[in-house]
Amino acid sequence: MVKRLIASLASALALVAFLLPASPADAHQDKVHRVVIHVDDNDPKRMNMALNNAQNIDAYYKKKGEEVIIEVVAYGPGLHMLRADTSPVKKRIISFGENFDNISFRACGNTKRKMSKKAGGEIKLFPQAKMVPSGVVHLMERQEQGWSYVRP
Repeated sequence: MVKRLIASLASALALVAFLLPASPADAHQDKVHRVVIHVDDNDPKRMNMALNNAQNIDAYYKKKGEEVIIEVVAYGPGLHMLRADTSPVKKRIISFGENFDNISFRACGNTKRKMSKKAGGEIKLFPQAKMVPSGVVHLMERQEQGWSYVRP
């Protein structure tokens, strides 16, 4: 009976060893890194810092040969970052859209509705900005999905 128990344990350990990667480095080789960056201030310094963070994260993982997906989520006063008429970082948003296929922008639908109402008409966002119903909820859901979170 003891021999059968030992044989069963040895078989189970062999199966676990087979299923685990050879080293921790192997475990990360096929991983896609995901990060969401939060912008809620109408502050050009904070917006530029968020864009710098995105660019630096992208460069870091490209150098390592690893994939990374980056979302910049703007809501509240931070939505000015993605407004075609008021963005203090307009040139950078356009450049990111042209040069990074793994960095995207999400605009809060709640904020856009409120800003449009206050402006007396529909505000225009850059085409790079994809609408989400709520910026805060989108940030929360991304974290629940295992995305890393950065607030510059």
